[in-house]
Formats: sequence, C-alpha cells, structure tokens
Amino acid sequence: MLDLPNCPKCHSQYTYEDGNGLVCPKCNHEWTLDTKTEVSEDNKVIKDANGNVLNDGDTVTVIKDLKLKGSTAAVKMGTKVRNIRLVDGDHNIDCKIDGFGAMCLKSEFVKKV
Repeated sequence: MLDLPNCPKCHSQYTYEDGNGLVCPKCNHEWTLDTKTEVSEDNKVIKDANGNVLNDGDTVTVIKDLKLKGSTAAVKMGTKVRNIRLVDGDHNIDCKIDGFGAMCLKSEFVKKV
C-alpha cells in the first residue's frame, strides 16, 4: 500500500491518488505529488478575473451583476470597490460597498483598477 501524505489543508489521512495528483475527500483539496513544500498562507497569491495579483488596499471593479442573497438589490457591473482586504476562504475579498455595506466577494468577479 502506498504511503500517501496527509492533506495539507485539513490534515486528513484519507487522501487518494487521481491521475497525477492527490485529492482529499474530506475538504476536496487537490494538489500534485511534485509539491515538495507546502505554500504557507502568507504566501498565498490571489488573482482577479484577468490574472492580476491583488493586494490589501487595492481598488477593484465588479465585472458582472452580483445578486445579493435575501435582497432584491444587486451590486451592478462596474461598481468600484476601494480598499479591499484579502482573507482566506471561498469568498476571499472583504470590503465595504457604498450603498450596501460590508460584504465578501470572490476574486473571480472583480478586476483590478
């Protein structure tokens, strides 16, 4: 039996091989066997829809209308969001949008200004 490494994200021991990579069934994290060193969370790179690297304090523009759960309002395409903060998780941008307040956005729906 192969001695596969634990998941680098959730440390689960139930990893399995899938093609050239490894998969964790617990958190669905995928990585390759070529990854010798784990990238620390501080070195995590978050990119916008165009592939530009985002940093804390950047200004971004929303690239599509985003419906808000529990509301009839939507954040319209072209809305500028100033002074973003990068966080871990599925929605990796924390920000305040004028008229809407504090919210989380996914980096795939914004572009750097």
